[in-house]
Amino acid sequence: MSYTPTIGLEVHAELKTETKMFCGCKNEPHGSEPNAHTCPVCLAHPGTLPVPNESAIEKVLMFGNAVDATIATFTEFDRKNYFYPDIPKAYQISQYAYPFIQGGELGGVALTRVHLEEDTARSQHDQGEGSLVDFNRAGVPLMELVTEPVIHDAATAGNFARELQLLLRTLGISDANMEKGEMRVEANISVSKDLQLGTKVEVKNLNSFKSVEAAIEYEIQRQIELLEKGERVMQETRGWDENRSKTFVQRTKETAKDYRYFPDPDLPKMDIGAHEPFKKVRLTEKTPKLLNEKRAQYRSLGLSDEKVEVLVSNRELDEVAQKLITKGVSAGDFVLAANYLLTDITAMQIEGSFTIKDLNVEAFIEMISMLQKAEINSRTAKDLLGELFAPNVSIRAIATDRGLLQVSDAGAIEAIVAQVISEHEAVFVEFKSGKETALRFLLGQAMKISKGTANPTLLKEAFESKLQ
Repeated sequence: MSYTPTIGLEVHAELKTETKMFCGCKNEPHGSEPNAHTCPVCLAHPGTLPVPNESAIEKVLMFGNAVDATIATFTEFDRKNYFYPDIPKAYQISQYAYPFIQGGELGGVALTRVHLEEDTARSQHDQGEGSLVDFNRAGVPLMELVTEPVIHDAATAGNFARELQLLLRTLGISDANMEKGEMRVEANISVSKDLQLGTKVEVKNLNSFKSVEAAIEYEIQRQIELLEKGERVMQETRGWDENRSKTFVQRTKETAKDYRYFPDPDLPKMDIGAHEPFKKVRLTEKTPKLLNEKRAQYRSLGLSDEKVEVLVSNRELDEVAQKLITKGVSAGDFVLAANYLLTDITAMQIEGSFTIKDLNVEAFIEMISMLQKAEINSRTAKDLLGELFAPNVSIRAIATDRGLLQVSDAGAIEAIVAQVISEHEAVFVEFKSGKETALRFLLGQAMKISKGTANPTLLKEAFESKLQ
C-alpha cells in the first residue's frame, strides 16, 4: 500500500511600509549599515510602548480581500513568548486567537489564516567566533500565511509559493524576494497509509522555490524509509542543507502551549469595520487588477498560456502590457506587441542596451500600428527598436527621414524584380525549375537593392508572377 504525503505551508512575507510595525524606525532591513535603524521601542527598552502601523494592517487586509477570505471584525495582538538572541523582548508581538484574516483560497490551495506580526532581528554566525545580531530587521512588519494541509506533492507546493509571490508583488505589499529573506517558506510534512495524518515534521526557512520542492521531496522519502524500517517519525523542526540536499534536525517542535500566548496589554483591541481605511469598499478601491483577471484578459486577446504566464510573472512586462490595453490597442496589435516584448525587447534588456521601464509606450504603439498597416516591415522594425526608449519620439518621422517606409508601389516593386532577374538570370532559371532556395536568394537581393524597405509579400508575389 502506497503512502500519501500531506503538506501544509507557512509563509512569512516582509511588508513594504515606510516604518516598522510598532515604531517610527525606517523599514529598511537590507542594504543598510547594521543596527542603523533602531530605537528604544524596537530594542525593547523598559518603559517603551508600541503603536500599530496602520499601513501594515491595511496591506494584510488588502491581501485578505484579494483571496476572498473572511476579514475579522474584532482582532487583537498577542505576545508569543520565547527566547532567542534575535528577539530583544524575549517575546514576539504576533496574533493567535483573533487573526486579521481567516479562510480564502489561492492557486487552488485553501488558506487557514493570515496574521500580522513583527519580524525578529538577523543573526550571523559566519563572522568568526561568536554570533552577531543586526536589529535593523527587528520590528519589520511580517505577514504570516498558513495553508490548510491539502497539498500532496512538492510541485503543487512550489507552484503555490510562486503564485503567492506574484500576488504579493501585484498588490504592491511586498517585494517578496526570497534570496533576501523577504519571503520565507516553511513546510509541514507528514506521510500516511490511511486517512489519519502521520507525524508532522516542519522544515524551516526555505529560501528558493527549488529548495521548497527539493526539501519536501527529500523529507517525504526520508519519512517513508523510516516507517518501512519500523521506526517512528519524530515531531521536530528541521533545516535544509542546500549543499548536501538533505534536511537536518534543529530542535524539537514547539506547540502553541509552549509559547504561552496571551493578549498584549500595551496594544488596544481593534474593531476593523469602525476604521474607514479598513472597510471592504476602500480596500477594493486600492486593489489593482488581480492575477486571474489579467490571465483571462490576455487570453481573450489571443495570447497562449505560456506567454500569459511570462507576462504576469514579470512586473515590467506586465506593466507595459496593461498600458497597451489601457491605450485601447486592438487584439491583433496587442499580440504583435507582446511578441516583440517577449523576444526582441526582453533580449535588449538582458544585453543591457535598455531597460523596459524606459520604453516609450506611445512610440511602441505607433511602431506596431505601422507594422500592421505594412508601412514598415519587420526588418525595419528591428532597426527602429532602439528608438523606442527615447522620450517624445515619433517612429513615423524617423522612418520617413531615414527612407525606411516600406515600398509597396506596384511600379517600384516591378522595377526591383526586373533588376534582380536581369542580374541573376541563372538563379531565376533555377527558381522556374522549382528550386525554393533560389526564391529566397532572389528575395534577399531584392531587399538589398531596396535597402530593406520593399514589401516582402509583394516582392514574392511579383517573382511568382514571372513564372507565368
